[in-house]
Amino acid sequence: MKKIRTAVIGAGYFGRFHAEKYAALECADLKGVVDLDREKARAVAAKLGTEAFARHEELFDRVDAVSIVTPTETHHEIGLSFLSRGIDVLIEKPLTVTVEEADSLIKESERTGAILQVGYLERFNPAVLALKGKLRNPLFIESSRLSPYPHRALDVCVVLDLMIHDIDIILNLVASQVESVDAVGVPVISDKVDIANARVKFKNGCVANVTASRVSRDSLRKMRLFQPDAYISIDYTAQHISIIKLAAGKEGAFPTVVPEELDIEKRDSLLEEIKSFLECCAERKQPLVTGRDGKRILEVAQMIQASTDRSMAKLKAHISI
Repeated sequence: MKKIRTAVIGAGYFGRFHAEKYAALECADLKGVVDLDREKARAVAAKLGTEAFARHEELFDRVDAVSIVTPTETHHEIGLSFLSRGIDVLIEKPLTVTVEEADSLIKESERTGAILQVGYLERFNPAVLALKGKLRNPLFIESSRLSPYPHRALDVCVVLDLMIHDIDIILNLVASQVESVDAVGVPVISDKVDIANARVKFKNGCVANVTASRVSRDSLRKMRLFQPDAYISIDYTAQHISIIKLAAGKEGAFPTVVPEELDIEKRDSLLEEIKSFLECCAERKQPLVTGRDGKRILEVAQMIQASTDRSMAKLKAHISI
């Protein structure tokens, strides 16, 4: 595969990991790292043997593809500037602040033919990929994503920070439209919601109960899926799947429980995501997580946010009384 000239826009906590992956891949030529904080960009660039820039505009004529790992409110402006020039873009989640901005990026990508991929790591988690052929018609899903308070800048609430990963996976697994959302959330340490729970009902009858917290003592990233005759447990961190199946017993006997532990080869999900992005750039094929996927995920996340806002308003009104 021809070397693809790449760059990373945003040299913060997660941006430096993107830069490290590009620098490590033979098919990529890391041309630069961009950050408004020039010293931060220089530190990452020096470590990886590339150039540092303060403005993303300086890279328009130097790159074929970029990762945008900046605060969400800048995704639309920066993404549009690259897509309009036919430069392929991987934008970290969430895609944009508004659905209208997401539509704008999708249309520009389609107009110029540039690749638009949205960064949802768990889609590339080997445990999620191993679900193929194992899951059919889930009826109930329970998801928990808990983490200690992060030592990084937070420009979004926990729904868009953590829960959005599980929203992505659930929407990808349930072949149905969302019917309703009922959610609660509260700020604990920051001025934004730090812990939230959402109950998402789908038109086909499936229900998903999703919890996300960034004020936990321990980290936990698990999902349980229940379907006729089987229960599937996914541990994202351990990249492990357990399956419990019911097997028919002899005539007149109760069904027997048959456990199965899948043997999954552990991989670096971010590296796999970036490799997939570069493959799409080289072969001009649709990414695993498209701009339209990112828009739908954002729509459901905003439904959850609106529901948490309503629950907070009711709580405040009750307290004031």
